[in-house]
Parts: sequence; structure tokens; C-alpha cells
Amino acid sequence: MKQTQPTLSPPVSLSTEDPNHNAVSQLNQHCQQHLFNPDTLREHLNAPLLYQMLTSECPTLFADAPVFMTHEDLQKQLAIIAAIEHVIALPAYQERVLAYAPKTAQFIPKAHSVFFGYDFHLSPTGPKLIEINTNAGGGLLGALATRHQVITPLSSTNHLSVPATFHSINAPDSTFITMFIEEWQAEHAGKPLRSIAIVDDAPESQYLLPEFLLFKKLFEAQGIKAIICDPAELSYHDQTLWHHEQAIDLVYNRLTDFGLESPHNSPLQQAYLERTVVITPHPRAHALYANKRNLSLLTDETALLEMGVDADTRTLLLNGIAQTVLVNPNDADSLWINRKQLFFKPTQGFGSKAAYRGDKLTKRVFSELLQHDYVAQTLVPPSVRYLTVDAKIVSLKFDLRHYVYQGETQLLMARLYQGQTTNFRTPGGGFAQVIIVSCQNEQSPLA
Repeated sequence: MKQTQPTLSPPVSLSTEDPNHNAVSQLNQHCQQHLFNPDTLREHLNAPLLYQMLTSECPTLFADAPVFMTHEDLQKQLAIIAAIEHVIALPAYQERVLAYAPKTAQFIPKAHSVFFGYDFHLSPTGPKLIEINTNAGGGLLGALATRHQVITPLSSTNHLSVPATFHSINAPDSTFITMFIEEWQAEHAGKPLRSIAIVDDAPESQYLLPEFLLFKKLFEAQGIKAIICDPAELSYHDQTLWHHEQAIDLVYNRLTDFGLESPHNSPLQQAYLERTVVITPHPRAHALYANKRNLSLLTDETALLEMGVDADTRTLLLNGIAQTVLVNPNDADSLWINRKQLFFKPTQGFGSKAAYRGDKLTKRVFSELLQHDYVAQTLVPPSVRYLTVDAKIVSLKFDLRHYVYQGETQLLMARLYQGQTTNFRTPGGGFAQVIIVSCQNEQSPLA
């Protein structure tokens, strides 16, 4: 499948004896640029209350500095994404994963689903995919961070020389709008998209409420009526989904009831199955991509052979995805002995809830998770970025998220944090733009 280059800053040219990972490692350790510019953000938003939410109520959404990565690692990530997309399109794969999916996932919509999130850690042997999400939050926040993390001159550090100035390119707001319109047109070709409901449980209490407001603002700027609501505010009658008196054309789905199975989501489910509303992302997308049980198939060579996956694709998957197995109570002794090298995740989990690093597990919690549907994934420690926060050097972990639509990366961001998982609660942390380092004699990834 065709891959386009994600929205990235232009490459930094370096002169160093080790033109690859050593240069990047030193930049991530020593480059102390503080980039986020609140003044340009205030001017861009032209919305004082929203600006206050982003900077005062959620002050750790945007990181203080960028993350650096090699062109080689970028290309490997794009290749892994393409390999996964290839396998997911296979009928043999779909038959297997849909066998344990909810009934709503058997329904085949024409819409593809927005904002797939492919999350990577960088290991000594290359990038490793750790999970895929189908309602990946933060795409518009990441785009906003890219727009307002202004690159400043980088001084010579540890014998690394860089140009005096370079600039980030515009965030892909128009790309995101086009994506939603394409979702609508897939089901209703030629008809205008008039209204969008951004739906989540108790949206006013969600930490990423500022992003919902940003999407509302973005949609309304295109002449599309936009509302933010709880699913309980929706009703279905006269073959139309309604928010009070407003007919809804498309639902931007931020719910974690991935199959729309809860009783309070029945209006959404009925409207979806009767094709009277476009829901994106939808249950089938989650079943095909984001159930963490799927990773045990994608890292099982025997299963890949049985599904007819070619040798090159098998190699990409087995080397590029963290090895994942289903947790079987019969394997309890082995899993416990090897727990320090494992990360345990619920198959239907989201947002790192009920996920555990094996080295943090107690015997009690381990016994409990054996009674539920979990996978055990080979632990791939995140990379580290050193920053100055409150006049002290601190180490922040980071992962890399590709926001993908129809197999193509639209935006690549890093997420800086401290603790077990990403949390957007860490001073100095949050969304950070990714700068691809192009060393001497290495072609630019944007060429």
C-alpha cells in the first residue's frame, strides 16, 4: 500500500563520526531547546477560554522540546505499518479475528475509520510496534503542537553542528477535514456533510475535552454544524439520529464501548446498522485492528504461514512488533517466572487501564488477571529524552504515535511522560514534534 511521508519538521543536517543513532541519542540527551510558543497559540485560537483550558487547566499537553529520530527508524516504522495493513486486508486474517469480535463488527460499512494510532517504542534492534488504537486521541492536539513548537537555533553540542535556523511546516488541519468528508462521502456520495456529533461518555469531564472543542471549532469553520455530547443525549427515530432537534449526519466516535454494545448506546448502534448515520471509527475497525489479541496473531509465525502471508511481510512483522501471546492460566508458572520481561494488557483495554509491567506485579494482581482476557507482550522499554524542567535535568520517557488513515501516516508525534505509561500529567511532557535527523550523505526523508 502506498505510504506518504508524515508531517515532519525538515531534517537537521549533522556532522558526526557516527552518522546515525549516536547523533540522535546525543541530541535527545543534550539538546535543551524550549520550543512551545504560547503567544502564537493565543493568536491562532482567538478563543480566550479555550486558550486558558489548554495552557492553565491542562498545562502538560504540549512538551517543552522535540524528540529526534533517524530517517532509518522512520522508514522502518512506515514499512511495519504497510505490512500490518497488508495482512489485515487478507480474508484469512479477517475470518480469524472476526470469530471473537462482537456482532456489530460483522457489519461492513463503507467508511474506513479516522485516526488509527500506531504506537512504537525504539529498541536497540529498531522500532517495535506495541499497539494499535482505532480511536486514537490527540491528533488535533498534536497538529497544534507542531504548529506552535517553533524551532529555535540549535547551538553546537558535543561536536554536533546544525544549521542556524529551520522551520516546521503547517499542521495538517485541512488533511483532517478532508478525511472526515471522505468518510461521509464513502457512504453518501455527492451529498453535503451538514452535521457532526463528537460523542463520548460525559465529555465535559474528559481530560481531552479541549481537543473536542478544537474539533468543534474546526468543523464549524467549514460550515458544518458540530455538537459535543454524551450518547444519552441522542435518540433514533424517523430513520434519523437526533441530538434534541438537530439531525446528525456523522458521529466522531470517542467512546470506549468499541462494539456499541452497552444499552445506553443502542440509538447509535441502530442508526449505524441501518446506515442512517456514519460512525467513525466504527466497531469493525476496532475488531480488525485494535483488539490486542490480534497482536498474538501478527507475531505468530505459524499463524502467519497458515494465513498465506509472504516471507518478506512475515519478517517485517516478527521483527517489528513486540512479541505478544495470549495469557493462558495453564502457563501461569512460566509467565510469573518471566514476568519482568513482560507487559500485561487486557485484550479490550484502552488508555493503559488495567495494564501492568510485569516487574511491578504483585502475586494477587497476577492471580486476578489470569481470570480475565489478557495478552503478555515482550517488554520494550521506551526511549529517554532529557530536558531541563524547573532548572533541573530530568529524564522523560517517550513513545511515537503515527496517526494513520487508509494506511497512510498523516502525522507523527512523540508523547513525553514519566511513570508506567503515557499520562499527559508530567511537567515538561506532553505532545512533542518529531524531528528526523539527516546526517551527512544521507538523503532527506522528505526528498
